[in-house]
Amino acid sequence: MIFKDSQVAVIDGVRTPFMKAPGGKAQDLKAYDLARMTLNQIKHRYDFLQSDCDQLIMGNVIQNAATSNVAREAMIGAGIDVKTPAYTVTMACISGNRAITNTAQDIQSGAINIGLAGGVESMSDAPVRISHDLKKTLMQAQKAKGFKDYWQVFKQFKFKSLVPETPAIAEFSTGLTMGQDADQLAAKFNISREQQDAYALRSHQLAAKAWEDGQFEQEVEFITIHPDFEVIKQDNTFYADSSMEKLASLKPVFVKPHGTVTAGNASPITDGASVSLLMSLEEARKRKLNPSVVIEGYVYSGQTPKGELLLGPAYTISRLLKEADLTLDDIDVFEIHEAFAGQVLANLAALQDPTFCKNQLGLDQPVGEIPLEKINTQGGSLSLGHPFGATGSRLLTAAKRRLLQSDGQYALISACAAGGLGSSILLKKIG
Repeated sequence: MIFKDSQVAVIDGVRTPFMKAPGGKAQDLKAYDLARMTLNQIKHRYDFLQSDCDQLIMGNVIQNAATSNVAREAMIGAGIDVKTPAYTVTMACISGNRAITNTAQDIQSGAINIGLAGGVESMSDAPVRISHDLKKTLMQAQKAKGFKDYWQVFKQFKFKSLVPETPAIAEFSTGLTMGQDADQLAAKFNISREQQDAYALRSHQLAAKAWEDGQFEQEVEFITIHPDFEVIKQDNTFYADSSMEKLASLKPVFVKPHGTVTAGNASPITDGASVSLLMSLEEARKRKLNPSVVIEGYVYSGQTPKGELLLGPAYTISRLLKEADLTLDDIDVFEIHEAFAGQVLANLAALQDPTFCKNQLGLDQPVGEIPLEKINTQGGSLSLGHPFGATGSRLLTAAKRRLLQSDGQYALISACAAGGLGSSILLKKIG
């Protein structure tokens, strides 16, 4: 969908430091805590949000049952007016993207003027379930009225039912983990282990340089961790001292022994939250916020999870460019989610592959090559981390920042997601 005369201004973006999980700095924080902190931070930047926000949407993938609508609970905890409606969306790794485009659509239609959109993920608070057999036994026991009833319930009980069930890391429809799919995708497009490690090293080096240069000072707000009130000011997900030698020493994780995906060229498990402030152009100008970037349009895709699980960027970038009547040359800034180094490189290869573009995208010629110097030049998910629901807002903030630092007019963010989903969002610089 391309907005005609877009009225959706991207005003600002705030996030927590992204922290490795589980067992990391944020291990005792729930998604609610991280989201509340981030909403509180942006509320303090813009006092009017406390009482004058039309809507809040947050993405979240691994939900805590106590706060299943974490957007609403965190909003109340942050002290934003309880009259503000808030809801949570889930669309795997593009949940934050969905929150952003839902908000943008509502602004564009005139339904709202001011919206907060972002996401949160606490991988440290991932639910651990009891077994199905134990659940049935406990439910039956609730109806028991005496020893005889209890005996009937528990006489068939097996102690192995006490073993907890951890969250599945495999794709439900295929049984493969995302890492296995990434390995297969890299092999399909002839992406070598060395190429993947080199791309991962680039991401870490660029993230370290961006932090050193102060690029994230306006984006990342510090948080304090109870009970010692430790102050966290920076992502702890990147490695400034990484090297090709260190990356080459790591063993394959998903396909052993000959796979190419390792812990070094895959995004780390991460805790964090982020939020973006979107507003109608008229409202932003009325409040003298000097809007400089608008959301021009967006597309989503769904393709088969078997073999194409991580090809969302290839599908959505091509479609969005066609709908906007633009080419790759018109885009000066790309922010592409880095689930795996091989996944990014495979999508870039797919856009240049005549057979893929003809058979899968229905194009007479390849979409073309995206120069690396336009992609994730201040780090990406490989180095900055990937809290599932929070990544979309981080991508949006990074794209806006880089677009304003460039001489270009357009930026594009894109991501893949579990289930064979994809998302791309187009941004435009305005005068």
